[in-house]
Amino acid sequence: MSVIVKGLSKQFDHQLAVNQLSFEAHPGQILGFLGPNGAGKTTTMKMICCYIEPTEGTAEVEGYDIRNSPLMVRKQIGYLPEHNPLYEEMYVKEFLQFVASIHKIENKNARISDIIEMTGLGKEQNKIIGTLSKGYRQRVGLAQAIIHDPKVLILDEPTSGLDMNQLVDIRSLIRELGKEKTVIFSSHIMQEVQALCDRVVIISDGLLVANESIEKLSNRMSANQIIHVEFAQKNVSPVLFTHIEGVADVISDHGQFTFTSDSHSDIRKSIFDAAVKNGLTLLEMRQDKANVEDIFRKLTKSTSDV
Repeated sequence: MSVIVKGLSKQFDHQLAVNQLSFEAHPGQILGFLGPNGAGKTTTMKMICCYIEPTEGTAEVEGYDIRNSPLMVRKQIGYLPEHNPLYEEMYVKEFLQFVASIHKIENKNARISDIIEMTGLGKEQNKIIGTLSKGYRQRVGLAQAIIHDPKVLILDEPTSGLDMNQLVDIRSLIRELGKEKTVIFSSHIMQEVQALCDRVVIISDGLLVANESIEKLSNRMSANQIIHVEFAQKNVSPVLFTHIEGVADVISDHGQFTFTSDSHSDIRKSIFDAAVKNGLTLLEMRQDKANVEDIFRKLTKSTSDV
């Protein structure tokens, strides 16, 4: 059971939204699919799900080609889009019965009961969808995505709008589903990616910029020293530190700085010396290993919405 993406590209008029993208996702691992707004994530997901036809390249889902066998591909996939489309005038249980009928599920009532329990919709099952909170609507969307027991799950921002308790429940469910299914998981919440995903694919401007396990990527990126610094002054200019030998990047936010070195050299003393020279009061300095958020910022650039 797997998803294999081969040289996938999508052109909208003069804009190349996805550019020769190739990666694989397999069962037993949750693949984090990351990128800034407009990087091409949703476009890629829609192509894999056969909602958008690619300009070039293709993808295989459970051995079925998205160009040649789109109906069979759709049968293998449970898809939760970022903007969760629901029939808001229907009752939760009524909606799930409708979805189960479309999939021609045997023992429909038993399956619906199981899904309601799995997604924590028991108390909401007899409510109209339009009256539910955003978090519970998200649960309904996840329920419809898994009701036909698909082999592949493609989840675009599945934890959006959930409170902390709901988030823990859904995170646990996704992790459990990922033990047997192929799961592609997109999120802007880096802590979620760190908690759930085994591997990450990161794209920027439609191009692949990373494809490996979080551990390997973190170790590779940590070859660059990351230093977090806080000054008492809130209007410190990053220009004061750009001359320091070994500093590759400086990010500032109201007196809080993140420095990245371009080698294994220790840049802490140089930062301290520059602070003293410019009369700055140093409140904190600490060194971190690269986490997913650091890696994401380093590998991606600002893009416009796709």
